[in-house]
Amino acid sequence: MQKYNKLRKTEENVRTYAAIDLGTNSCRLVIATPTPASFRIVETFSRITRLGEGIINENRLSKDAIRRTVRALKICSEVVSEYAPIYRSRFVATAACRRADNCKEFLNEVKKQTGLNLEIISSQEESRLAVVGCVPLLNRNLKRLMVFDIGGGSTEISLARVTSSGKTFIEGYVSLPYGVVTVSEAFPNKDMTNLAYDTIVERTHKLLEDFEEKHHIYEAIKNQEIQVIGTSGTVTVLGAIQLNLTRYNRSAVDGISITKQDLEHSITRIRRMGTEGRKKHPCIGPLKADLTIAGCAIIEGICSFWPISEITVADRGIREGMLLDMMHNHNTKGRRHNFYRRGKRREGREGYKSGSH
Repeated sequence: MQKYNKLRKTEENVRTYAAIDLGTNSCRLVIATPTPASFRIVETFSRITRLGEGIINENRLSKDAIRRTVRALKICSEVVSEYAPIYRSRFVATAACRRADNCKEFLNEVKKQTGLNLEIISSQEESRLAVVGCVPLLNRNLKRLMVFDIGGGSTEISLARVTSSGKTFIEGYVSLPYGVVTVSEAFPNKDMTNLAYDTIVERTHKLLEDFEEKHHIYEAIKNQEIQVIGTSGTVTVLGAIQLNLTRYNRSAVDGISITKQDLEHSITRIRRMGTEGRKKHPCIGPLKADLTIAGCAIIEGICSFWPISEITVADRGIREGMLLDMMHNHNTKGRRHNFYRRGKRREGREGYKSGSH
């Protein structure tokens, strides 16, 4: 009995953290508890909502997109309540909400229907969180990393350095004003034409010129002084294609390295599949068939601009960055949420699905 009480007391003292990343394409939740080295994930949820659908036309969130997203956020709220008390949480929204003229109305509707307070973060904060989330994949022999995070409405590229004391600071970042959703909507053909694909590659090169001129990244990458890490649904799809997976497996993909030659080969395979082939592929599917080609164009733009010999695939990013921030930084923006009550577990809830950026 004494042993049981001691175990129960230990379990009750474990702090639970929650993070939501609401992007232009998907809504993602993770709940975790800290461990000595990192954290243990106890629950995840991911759903493609395409909040930013059509935003390139009128800079507004559509009624259908808002309804889809609110439904997903209701599930997130229910999941969070099941793990009460939540010691600290942070719920953020990114590019679509930064861009939308009716974002305030959307946030009010979310608060009204779900009880969640969403925080719109800047592209700079988005970049920082992606880096924090990916630092655990850094090669111990290197002190610098470049992380590119391809979202639905923007693409963040961050240059960072890890100090001898283990602290990470951002040397510089650039935000490209497009992501997989906005690119796929700008070129709505079922199969992106070669001209459209090359246009994205060339535009990416143009937008990276000032970043390169300021930080002189080319030589450092050429001398293998910088580890390049990619995080996005497209990057993880490329990892799965490289491994010839018949079903997506996060533990197999997260952290693998892909040479530039293999990366180009995987991109060629994806492009040759055609729309129907991508829809049928178990690691892509109908919801990402068009987005994956858009993501490949952005990745090719980045990897052909610098002499990148290989990239590390990260099935992690902003959510994991928020968790590590909240767990290790007492000055974090994360909020304490001890008011949630445990509720009945919702049946039929979707579990974790990777690659839904």
